[in-house]
Amino acid sequence: MKPASAIFCLLALSIFAAALLAQQPPADSATGPAQNAANTIVLPAGTRIPLVLHNAVSTRNAHPGDPVYLETTFPIVQDNKILVPAGSYVQGEITEAVRPGRVKGTGEMRIRLTTMILPNGYTVRFDAIPANAGTGGNETTGKEGEINGDTNKAGDAGTVLKTTGAGAGIGGLASRTGKGAAIGAGAGAAAGLAAVLLSRGPELDLPRGTTLDAMLDRPLSLDAGKINFTDPGHASSMPGPPNRAPVRSGSPF
Repeated sequence: MKPASAIFCLLALSIFAAALLAQQPPADSATGPAQNAANTIVLPAGTRIPLVLHNAVSTRNAHPGDPVYLETTFPIVQDNKILVPAGSYVQGEITEAVRPGRVKGTGEMRIRLTTMILPNGYTVRFDAIPANAGTGGNETTGKEGEINGDTNKAGDAGTVLKTTGAGAGIGGLASRTGKGAAIGAGAGAAAGLAAVLLSRGPELDLPRGTTLDAMLDRPLSLDAGKINFTDPGHASSMPGPPNRAPVRSGSPF
């Protein structure tokens, strides 16, 4: 074979081999993504996780960065598999705490849940916000996870009525006339209104035992190899907070 022909044959064989290699995927790419998908379980965004609060928090003394500690109260199941047993721990932090105003406004608190520890010690990070809160009072939860405190309109009206009645009685006794009673009633109403305006509204309180529904902001990926629970789990026995009425703070500070 002539040298030129040999070189041509070698060149043709090299091009053919390169074309075959280009048609074949890398050895690890054929199994890598499928294997990763098989080893991961995903809880979709919007999944709700019922929780109970272990440490009480209040707008009276809460600050951004303060921790909150919670526990799941019911197992989370997907495709007939227990993914998050009851009794799993959840940790988060307060991101904002606003005290109620003196004239108007309510207490407000924002909480971000960031970490979950399953009963076998497997720890995952996630993003979730409260979607509902059972505090024993009339607190409400907004669309962005903010928890808003109750107002005390009935109590404020009662304060004005009490001081009005007391002023009328004192004025009537002092002057023994209807005019004196009217003057006393006006003074009493003014005093009651001043007491309302100079004091803060009810603080936002989340007592120990408050229940929260946490809603995932984004999908939560779990290692399938560490999710092998057969027991639905057991949450701590903890009484819920008693029903309570809002109380305006007696101090303006």
